[in-house]
Amino acid sequence: MGAESRCTVRFQRRASEGRALLETSELLFRGDFNLRIRFDEIVALRVAKGVLRVETAAGVAAFDLGPAAERWAEKIRSPKPLIDKLGVKSGHQVSVIGVDDDAFLRDVAARAARVARGRLKDGSDLVFLGAVTPRDLARMPRLVKSIRRDGAVWVVWKKGVPTLKEDHVRDAALAAGLVDVKVASFSATHSALKLVIPKAAR
Repeated sequence: MGAESRCTVRFQRRASEGRALLETSELLFRGDFNLRIRFDEIVALRVAKGVLRVETAAGVAAFDLGPAAERWAEKIRSPKPLIDKLGVKSGHQVSVIGVDDDAFLRDVAARAARVARGRLKDGSDLVFLGAVTPRDLARMPRLVKSIRRDGAVWVVWKKGVPTLKEDHVRDAALAAGLVDVKVASFSATHSALKLVIPKAAR
């Protein structure tokens, strides 16, 4: 997740206090009403006196973010590439299981030193697991054994599907001895949760 803030939002003559989230490719708000604004929907963006004003075809949403407003605006104007947010580096060994996103697979192949697709490679710096149901999370103990002690597992799942939620992923991770440290919007349709071995156990 790029950033998170409690703030007041005004949109279409309504105002609400709630939680704003700046994701990889969209801006979210959860309060008395919810907003989801994709970066590619934004037609104008400006900051004045700590208020980030985001204009789309649906209207103007004003986020009262204080000193963080300009920083959020810059992240929207120049979003960090997903491959960077996921922490893939040039020397990495990466294992990818069940993730069929073509853009991601192309980018990870171009960035990482070695990529194992459809299988786990012991000593992986990063493992990406695509999950559809909680049953897919049964692999978690095996994933832990395949990563380096300072490595990470990213679980990728479809947003808004009641059969698999973030809590399912987090519970399976804890049972396998992992803790979650970061959430990312993997794509317009999928979320991702980063899991690592606690420092005290490395």
